[in-house]
Amino acid sequence: MGRSFEVRKVSMAKTAAQKTKVYSKYGKQLYVMAKNSGAEPECNPSLKALIEKAKRDQVPAHVIEKALEKANGVGGEDYVPARYEGFGPGGCSVIIDCLTDNNNRTITDVRNCFTKTGAKFGAPGSVAHSFDHFAILAFTGDNEEQVLEALLEADVDVTELEKEGNRLTLFAPSTEHHKAKQAIIEAFPGVEFEVDEITFVPQTSAEIPAEDVAMFEKFITMLNDCDDVQDIYHNAVLPNA
Repeated sequence: MGRSFEVRKVSMAKTAAQKTKVYSKYGKQLYVMAKNSGAEPECNPSLKALIEKAKRDQVPAHVIEKALEKANGVGGEDYVPARYEGFGPGGCSVIIDCLTDNNNRTITDVRNCFTKTGAKFGAPGSVAHSFDHFAILAFTGDNEEQVLEALLEADVDVTELEKEGNRLTLFAPSTEHHKAKQAIIEAFPGVEFEVDEITFVPQTSAEIPAEDVAMFEKFITMLNDCDDVQDIYHNAVLPNA
């Protein structure tokens, strides 16, 4: 169907400090999802999918269990989602998703990342229109027609289905994630997903000039160091990347 998409997976951090940040972010996401929608994975498909993703990223079982136990308790933190947008070094478009219990702290931290790298903090909606919000499922297979038939029978709104070698990659609106995943599981028992996520995919790319690469990398590092930042999406392409 023509969409060019390279699945990029962030490699697991080498140091204990970096791993702790990854575990902390997953723990917060799991806690919020379980507290808001129920801590029983079999009754909460979104939670189940997040647990599976955490396991694929090698998050220890005790981190997952602790987050679910915390969600089942009384009280606890009251995290809310926050999304910020803007233009990073080199003119790229950036979307930053956070979970916060203090909006003033979070927006200050994120804004500082822009200010200290010469980037431009934008208003809500300033760049989101240039991204598609997709559910993406990738799995081993070579029969596109059979997959499409299963999805159509389940009334899934398919955006695109790509075939590369023996791997199929499905793009669907973010709201179709659970329905699409269930349709594939039921049609192909035992299927294992190489990619299973809801993400922002840029409609166009922005090549970062060589002189801006160092500042762009500093910008991303600063954002990743913010405790409340969960996901960063951008359309930047680095030279020779």
